[in-house]
Amino acid sequence: MARIPRITNQQILEAARQVFLQQGFGASTLEIAQQAGISEASIFKRFSTKEELFFAAMGIPEKPLWVNELESLCGKGNLKENLINICLQIMEFHREALPLIMMLRSRGNALPQLGGKEPGPMRDVKVLTAFLEHEINQGRLRLCDPQTVAHILLGSLMNYVFLEQISSQVSTSTTELPLNSGDRATEVSLFVQSLVDIVWQGIAPSQD
Repeated sequence: MARIPRITNQQILEAARQVFLQQGFGASTLEIAQQAGISEASIFKRFSTKEELFFAAMGIPEKPLWVNELESLCGKGNLKENLINICLQIMEFHREALPLIMMLRSRGNALPQLGGKEPGPMRDVKVLTAFLEHEINQGRLRLCDPQTVAHILLGSLMNYVFLEQISSQVSTSTTELPLNSGDRATEVSLFVQSLVDIVWQGIAPSQD
């Protein structure tokens, strides 16, 4: 009969989050284990690497959900609508991840170096480039440089989120009233729609 774990993964993640927020990725897993009241070996029975533990604790997936979504959309549905939906998911991911990253950076805390793995943004460019290249080969996009298009989309989305974060910090230190969540969601949706509309003019399949 399997032994019932005395501590849940969530409790480990809560302890890890506290330590990582204080010390960044440089914190030792031994200290996290002590905070959680377990052995260091117990951590690695639940999480295969320190990087996996960090991203799970900070609520930042190593592989964003939009990447999985993108893989299921190749050659299917309305491509322009697919791009809009994927861009909205990319925006949502970065809006959640960037504040945490900026907070850690502001405290001088280290972030994970993923060894031989590519940095997340470059991986994302490759994934989106491969998707666009597949759509070109299927005749669903006109001939173009898919990597350039991927850079335009991802760069625009990440820059929007960065400026949004900077603007929110400025508004909290002044008398300017920030947008409420409904207005912000509408603004984001309109930006993504406009971005894809502009890009689409250059990549839409030719009408014979």
